[in-house]
Amino acid sequence: MVTVLYDDARRHLSLDSLQGLSVGDALGAQFFMVGRSLADLKAGRPPEGVWEWTDDTHMACSVVAELHDRGRIDQDALAEVFADRCEPYRGYGAGAVVILHEIRDGRPWREAAGSAFGGEGSCGNGAAMRVPPLGAYYADKPRRAAEEAIRSAEVTHAHPEGILGAVVVAAAAAHAAAARLSGVRPEPARFVEMLTPFLVDGQVRRGVARAGRLVGHSVAEAAYELGNGSRVTAQDTVPFAVWVAATFLDDYPGAVTACVEAGGDVDTTAAIAGGIVAAHTGVGDRPGVTGVPLSWLAQREPLPEWSVVPPA
Repeated sequence: MVTVLYDDARRHLSLDSLQGLSVGDALGAQFFMVGRSLADLKAGRPPEGVWEWTDDTHMACSVVAELHDRGRIDQDALAEVFADRCEPYRGYGAGAVVILHEIRDGRPWREAAGSAFGGEGSCGNGAAMRVPPLGAYYADKPRRAAEEAIRSAEVTHAHPEGILGAVVVAAAAAHAAAARLSGVRPEPARFVEMLTPFLVDGQVRRGVARAGRLVGHSVAEAAYELGNGSRVTAQDTVPFAVWVAATFLDDYPGAVTACVEAGGDVDTTAAIAGGIVAAHTGVGDRPGVTGVPLSWLAQREPLPEWSVVPPA
């Protein structure tokens, strides 16, 4: 059966993914502070107060706004808004700040991205953290999702591993959203296997393959084998986020809690896994599915005024 998605449906799926990404990002960032309790979170008592989001959400909002405006990624336009909106206090990495400031100063984005890290380009997890809503937008076209993910990544990431990280995450979000539409939740190992056609040889590919073999293992074992983002690379972030999404595809709070339990770059793993899972669960609960809790969404800092998400 061929699924035909109209623009309103695409936008709805991408916005649900963005809500899940931003809540995961903002809640995950809370656990860089002292006095936060994993036990309380597991017991259903997250930290109080407004949860501020980071660069993960900031850049994802730009991706979604561009998709909703154009229906595709225009690299020149995306580079321009990334550069214009860059606010280092949101937690942008030093390499990203340099690239975006160079673009803002008029350097072509290909040159700026290609010259980073001694000419190797960035293999950081930044391209992956902002792309789940793009994958959800193309729920009916996972290959198109992969193609547009490459375009979105290349603006800041010239290293193959950084680009592949974005491709894997976009494909995962596309399949998660497609499963929501079909009403059939793939088994965890099958979900990981569905990403195989989008992989090329490298560390990300090997990590995703290990993630499939670790289905059924504990969070601690998965994080130990796959990484938890502490190196801030696609290689040690994306495989674990994929494992979390595959394991908790119908349980958004469980996915975010697993990222907190693993430690490391918690805001980013929770943003990636949260964005993928929310593409499947949506916001709130439905039979057999636990989505983004409305109480968590209410505690997340409002998204930027220019965001396509209407204020609560």
